Amino acid sequence: MIYRTLKSAAGPLALGGLALAAMSHPVLAQEAAEAAPEFASASETAFIFNTLLFLMGGFLVMWMAAGFAMLEAGMVRTKNVSMQLLKNVALYSIAGIMYWVVGYSLMYVDVTGYIGSFAPYSWPAAGTANEGDYSVASDWFFQMVFVATAASIVSGTLAERIKLWPFLIFVVLLTGFIYPVAGSWKWGAGWLDAMGFQDFAGSTLVHSVGGWAALAGAILLGARNGKYTSDGKVSPIPGSNMALATLGTFILWLGWFGFNGASQLALGSMGPNADASDISRIFANTNLAAAGGVVAALVLTQLMYKKVDITFVLNGALAGLVSITAEPLTPGPFMAIVIGAIGGVIVVLTVPLLDKLKIDDVVGAIPVHLIAGIWGTLAVPLTNGDASFGVQIVGIVAYGVFAFVASFIVWTVLKAVMGLRVSAEDEMNGLDVAEVGVEAYPEFMPMHGR
Repeated sequence: MIYRTLKSAAGPLALGGLALAAMSHPVLAQEAAEAAPEFASASETAFIFNTLLFLMGGFLVMWMAAGFAMLEAGMVRTKNVSMQLLKNVALYSIAGIMYWVVGYSLMYVDVTGYIGSFAPYSWPAAGTANEGDYSVASDWFFQMVFVATAASIVSGTLAERIKLWPFLIFVVLLTGFIYPVAGSWKWGAGWLDAMGFQDFAGSTLVHSVGGWAALAGAILLGARNGKYTSDGKVSPIPGSNMALATLGTFILWLGWFGFNGASQLALGSMGPNADASDISRIFANTNLAAAGGVVAALVLTQLMYKKVDITFVLNGALAGLVSITAEPLTPGPFMAIVIGAIGGVIVVLTVPLLDKLKIDDVVGAIPVHLIAGIWGTLAVPLTNGDASFGVQIVGIVAYGVFAFVASFIVWTVLKAVMGLRVSAEDEMNGLDVAEVGVEAYPEFMPMHGR
């Protein structure tokens, strides 16, 4: 029980002593009444817990920015590590500003079905007496960190050959306009929400939107030099640090409990279907799905390649997490494992397919976030009776067409105006030298091009 106020009793008497003395003294009776604890009302308690959920979930998802940075730093070569770290710090900051400038209002304020309003968003001033069921600023913060996640997906796919400033300009448009408009269709109570489309925490709305944006960029940008030979063979380009990549994966795994758990959007209800119980189930299912993705990738790579590839296993965990994100509440434990395991299988099978198409995805973000996101959204009706396969497919197609076409147009304009790709010489020397000026591993400076 939360105490709202507890006044001090006069003198050395405890509350119990005041109560006994009050029987014979009216002044002490008044003091005892004033000293009694005043309990928060049910609505005040719900406000506190709901706000706490948004804030805790928000800082867990914010910490995923560190996870993406470490994962990408480990998956690229040493000569490009500083560039990836810079991009992740910059995109998170740009996402936060753009989501305040216009993004949140486009997504949630006066949504007409397809779009919200164009205006900076402001929360009530300090000391506001009533903000509803939760602090408005806490909701803005929680929603903001999601848009940064979508931008991080793009960063990893296009690593090692994209210029810094065209990428950051794309982030401005993605986080300020493309993602918020798409988000309004479901989470802003737009037309897809009215149809009954289900996406609990964003398998499609966040992850597939980011994946479509990454795919459009990868097609226009082209593969890294040396990735594919003239006769169509694949030349593997190993990452620099599997320890960092593993650390990044575990950070993302941790952050996902905030990503999915806080998407319950309430912690203040009581009774047989209390929010706390639902959030506990979401945590458990999220963890089981990630574990299922790991084991599936572990076993399948052993069977296919006779050795276990750690990059597939790490992405198997992430694909399992993406897959369960569309509906982490209604599956039982077994189905959570199955949904996550299929995500792990998708990663192992899709990476070679992208190579056949000569689509160079440095970190495997397209299989993890786009394809596993589609799978997770399709899987919702398997456990959630309120969802239908037809409506889920409509949502997947709508988000895919909008996100891919809008992103492709933006990338095309940027390519025409300022170019997307660094020169062959700069790519050989590394983007740390060409774009950043500070190398992550300066002891390797005489070895540019490795």
